[in-house]
This record gives sequence, C-alpha cells and structure tokens, in this order.
Amino acid sequence: MSKKRPNYLLSLLGMKCPHCRKGHMYKDKNPFHWRLSKIFDMPERCPVCGQKFELEQGFWFGTGYVSYALSVALSVATLVAYWVLIGISWQDNSIFIWLGINGVLLVVLQPWLMRISRVIYLYFFVYYDESTADLPEK
Repeated sequence: MSKKRPNYLLSLLGMKCPHCRKGHMYKDKNPFHWRLSKIFDMPERCPVCGQKFELEQGFWFGTGYVSYALSVALSVATLVAYWVLIGISWQDNSIFIWLGINGVLLVVLQPWLMRISRVIYLYFFVYYDESTADLPEK
C-alpha cells in the first residue's frame, strides 16, 4: 500500500522541503521573531531527505522577482478589497489611507514574504520524489 502524496500547496505554505515535503526548510519555523538577522537561517540540507537547498552559488538572487510579484499581488488584493468594502475617491483622500494601510501591511508581512519567496523559488527547480514517502518526518 503506497502512502498518500503530501499536498503541494500545504507543503509550500508550511515551508517544507520540495523533494520530500516533510523536512522544514528553516531552522526557526516562525519568521516573525525579532531576530531579523536569523530570518534566513536554513540547514544546508533537508534534515529528512538530504536535499541540498542552495543549488548553486548565488541561487537565491532570483527570489527577488518572486518577492516582487507576491508584493504586487498583495497590493492589488488589498486595493480591490479596500475599494469594494470602503470605496476609493480622490475627493476624500481615501486613496492615501489605502496607501498607508498597504505600506504598513507590506512592512509587517515582509519577513514572511521573503521566506515564502525562497520556498516558491526552490519549488520551481526541485520536484517531489515518490521514493521519499517512507522516510520518517522530523
């Protein structure tokens, strides 16, 4: 009897290794601790399957594009939500209220956005391996 394949989206959002979808990609699972110098602390390899996380020197430079796309998508989503729920008008300066709310939201979510962009970027290049289904989760 074969084990069920771990869910792609839940594994990605849980920041799990793309190869086995079991091992955590970051040493500290909470990106919002106040030690921002430790935000990108990752083991060199997955603790479960041994997949190398940094595939080559300078690999993580591409995550800037992913982070930018996520920030733009979040900004568009907050604009649409603000427009539908409150309404936007130049006469009452509500556009500036949205800009302030959106700016604060982007700053607060930045640690999570930077981490998830690394995960998404790695998921582009490393695929799930069915042979890792029997490995114990750590």
